[in-house]
Amino acid sequence: MRERVRQFLSATMAAAIFLSAQAAPARDTSGVKRVLVLGDSLSEGFRLNPRDAWPSLVAPRLRAVDPQFEVVNASVSGSTTAGGLRRLPSYLNRPVAIFLLELGINDAFRGVSVAEIEENLQTIIDKVRAKNSSAVIVVIGMQFPIEGAADDYVVAFGKMFGELAERNHAALVPYLLAGVGGDPTLNLDDRIHPNAAGHKALAENVWRVLEPVAREVAARAQP
Repeated sequence: MRERVRQFLSATMAAAIFLSAQAAPARDTSGVKRVLVLGDSLSEGFRLNPRDAWPSLVAPRLRAVDPQFEVVNASVSGSTTAGGLRRLPSYLNRPVAIFLLELGINDAFRGVSVAEIEENLQTIIDKVRAKNSSAVIVVIGMQFPIEGAADDYVVAFGKMFGELAERNHAALVPYLLAGVGGDPTLNLDDRIHPNAAGHKALAENVWRVLEPVAREVAARAQP
């Protein structure tokens, strides 16, 4: 008798689980517009809660434009362009609507040639477009933080981002750290990485360029 009761309860629970699964509709991801950010510590939010990093701060603004926008932050502290190139394929298994590329400064700190940095960034863009022909690319520019920047390397590094954006018909954030770099009130004690207040300023720098891009992408889906 006890065994029959146990079997009955097991069958009843299994049926309930099955019916529950049938009743709960799977989330429709067909309309999701993924915004992929590939960067380094400046986009990861070094020593901060990820919610305070600029990609998380622009996410609600994107959703206000279109609720289907979804931000994927693939940024890793210390990343170089070669590192980003290695990480990229695992993020291209799903469609990408907007791709924000923020890499290069760690290469510069290591003395990697500007030509090699640019080649890696171009390869990254090419791989994104090979999988997502309609993806809008946003190049996020950086400057090499040296006093009296007159050195040929420094100048070439700073110009590279604009040239890369122009060549690829991409949008350009001229300088991610504009208004933040060198300001002790907006940076951690290392004077390199923005603090939470600094990331709010970074979000503004990015949003000025990203907003019209997002509205253009959102309008594509309109009947």
